[in-house]
Amino acid sequence: MTDTYTATTDGDLDVYALASRLSGGHVADNVEILNQLEPQDAAAVLVLLPVDTSVEILDKPELYHGAEVIASLPRRTAIILLTEMSADVAADIVQQLDEPARSELMQGLDRNTRATIENLLTYPENTAGAMMTTEFVSVTATWTVEQTLQHIRQVERTRETVYAIYVLDAFTRRLVGAVSLRRLIAGEPSAQIADLARPPITTSPLTDREEVARLISRHDMLAVPVVDKAGHVLGIVTVDDIIDAIIEENTEDAQKFGGMAATDEPYLQVGLPGMIRKRGGWLCVLFIGELLTASAMQHFEGELEKAIVLTLFIPLIMSSGGNSGSQATSLLIRALALREVKLGDWWRVALRELPTGLILGAMLGVIGLVRVVAWQKLGIYDYGEHWMLIGLTVAAALIGVVVFGSVSGSMLPFMLQRAGFDPASASAPLVATLVDVTGLMIYFSVAVLILSGTLL
Repeated sequence: MTDTYTATTDGDLDVYALASRLSGGHVADNVEILNQLEPQDAAAVLVLLPVDTSVEILDKPELYHGAEVIASLPRRTAIILLTEMSADVAADIVQQLDEPARSELMQGLDRNTRATIENLLTYPENTAGAMMTTEFVSVTATWTVEQTLQHIRQVERTRETVYAIYVLDAFTRRLVGAVSLRRLIAGEPSAQIADLARPPITTSPLTDREEVARLISRHDMLAVPVVDKAGHVLGIVTVDDIIDAIIEENTEDAQKFGGMAATDEPYLQVGLPGMIRKRGGWLCVLFIGELLTASAMQHFEGELEKAIVLTLFIPLIMSSGGNSGSQATSLLIRALALREVKLGDWWRVALRELPTGLILGAMLGVIGLVRVVAWQKLGIYDYGEHWMLIGLTVAAALIGVVVFGSVSGSMLPFMLQRAGFDPASASAPLVATLVDVTGLMIYFSVAVLILSGTLL
């Protein structure tokens, strides 16, 4: 990095015109425009914008390549922007920077900013400590409402938000209460701020971000203070950060449930090698699992040779079991995420899914039997002289595979969570692969029982 910047823009990109356009635009629209540029081009535009506008853009989590943009800026400009940015966002950007850019920028920051960022970087990823901002408003319990309002006027521009004012003990500096801005404005100017404070709802810096989200949702809060063991406020986690975290978590879960490793980049920003790595591993695992399906069919090769008609219903049996398993897995992953059920409730879930699977399987079994009878009677297809036994075989097999799919699909998230894995890893393809193999075994076992002495 150097103190001079040489723009590496496309020949048809007028950075001056674009900067002029962005200087009067809304920050969300500006971020969307810069996301369409290469990081070097985005940096060339930011250099020409007022510092406040650039900081607003870099503070938005929707900006795809914040770290690359910062690395492409002149060193002096990058240091100024990192100093003015929200501490939590600045820490995220610094964490993503490669050497030597990271060390150069950290050394250029003032002592307080550098200490704040280094402290945030000590917390594990996806915890309250890693998400929190240290820019909040706090006052001592002896202050009056008028003093507090005057303080807010003085420091508002340097604070990320003023959702609430945190009241600290005058001697120990421990958090003793919180006052909403609305309650503060409505208070008498001469009243002590401590009289308006309510007992604070807090979280620890090592709390997982999903738990922080539940806490904010449960208490309808706009921000939650993060405190250490002694009760001192370390920072606050704001609702906008929680919304971003929820979107990221849901995206990861959706990707895992689709049978691939989670990616934190937009689809069009993921390179071909990265896409292969994210999807190839799971595809290979699922393919190996499906090889067991071929083994199961080989095991019943003799039965298939004697009753080739049984092969007509293999897709029907396999898909029904996989669908029922995916339904149960989806329900349980969501229930576990929302804490509607706990690990200890596995037996209650199993007892619930067993009759559910029986009823659902019976419904599909009736439809399957009606289909065989209708096709035989209408002359659409001739299943042979034992067509009724074939229909009963299909119906009984459907009941069996749907019951197995429902129970196994509901238990798999419990087993993964118990083993310390993300329940979302119990993806639909994984459940379908498991049920495919067992579904074939159930189908042919039922066929042997019912058709023995006739077709088999």
